[in-house]
Amino acid sequence: MRTVTKLAGFAVGLAAVFGAAYGIGRVVDPAPVAESRHDDAAATPTADERGGTGDRLPGGLLVSERGYTLEPLDAPADEFAFRITGPDGRPVIRYDVAHDKQMHLIVARRDLSGFRHVHPELAADGTWRVDTPLAGPGQWRAFADFTPTGGDPLTLGVDVTVPGVLTERPLPAPTTSTTVDGYTVTLTGAPQPGRTSSLTLTVSRDGQPVTDLEPYLGAYGHLVALRRGDLAYLHVHPDGTPGDGRTRPGPAVTFLAEVPSAGSYRLYLDFQHGGRVHTAEFTVVAGAAPTGDAPKPSGPAPTGGADHGTPGHGHD
Repeated sequence: MRTVTKLAGFAVGLAAVFGAAYGIGRVVDPAPVAESRHDDAAATPTADERGGTGDRLPGGLLVSERGYTLEPLDAPADEFAFRITGPDGRPVIRYDVAHDKQMHLIVARRDLSGFRHVHPELAADGTWRVDTPLAGPGQWRAFADFTPTGGDPLTLGVDVTVPGVLTERPLPAPTTSTTVDGYTVTLTGAPQPGRTSSLTLTVSRDGQPVTDLEPYLGAYGHLVALRRGDLAYLHVHPDGTPGDGRTRPGPAVTFLAEVPSAGSYRLYLDFQHGGRVHTAEFTVVAGAAPTGDAPKPSGPAPTGGADHGTPGHGHD
C-alpha cells in the first residue's frame, strides 16, 4: 500500500506551528512558490533574519529558489522519494559531487528532537529514493542539499507530517560538552551573529583523546546547524581536509560558521570512528540569549537522551 503525503513548502516561514499539524496525518497543499527576493514589505525578512546578507535568506527556508524546486513524491510507507525540477520544469538528472555525495538529505523534527542525515539514490528519471528517515510522529522539515551541474549550491526545504500522537519536547539547555555512544565531545568557541566564528569540537573516549578519526564526507567531521523556530539551515564548513598536510585526524575538528541572527541553534556533529558514524548534539546561543534560553552551567549531557529525541538520529 502506498501512502500519500501532501507537503507544503514555506516561503519565509519564520515561526514553527506545532499543535495544529500533529495527528492530522498529512500536510496541507503546497503553498505558492516563493523566490529569494520579495517586494511585498509584509513578506520581507527583517535585517536580523537576513543576517546582513541583503535579501538572500539562509538555506532551507524556501521550497523553490533560482528556478529549482523540491517536489516530494508519493512513496511506500517505508520509503521517502522526491525530485528536483530545474528552471525548465524538468527533473534535474545531473549533479556535482559535494562532500563525497551528489545529494545530502537532512530531516529534523520541528522541535529539533529528531535528526537524520542520509544519502538517497538517484534513478535515471531524476527521482531520489531512500529508506524513510522520518522516525516517529510529528512535523518534520526535510532539507535537500545539492549542487546542480552548472549551477550554484542550493538547500531547499519542505515540511512533512508523520501522523500520530506527539508531545513536543523542550530544547535542551546550552552546554559545551555532550556524550554519544561512549564518546565525549567538547565545544570551544561560540557563534556570533553576522560574522564568521571558529567552532572547535574535541572528541575523547574513556578519558583519552581520539586521534584516529576517519574521513567522513570528505572531512574528519560534518556539522549542520539549525536555527530554533524556523529551522534555517546552515551547512558549516570544516577548516582543513584530510591529506592536506596540516589537518590532523583528531581529537579536535574545527569549523568556520556564520549564523544569520541572534538566537538559539542546535548543532549536529557527525564524525566517524571505528567504521561507524556518530552524531553529537549541542544547543548554543548566538548573541544575546532570548528569554528562557540563557546558558546554564556546562557539563556532559547525553546525546539523544530520554528527554530529547532518541528517535531519528542516524546516518546512511
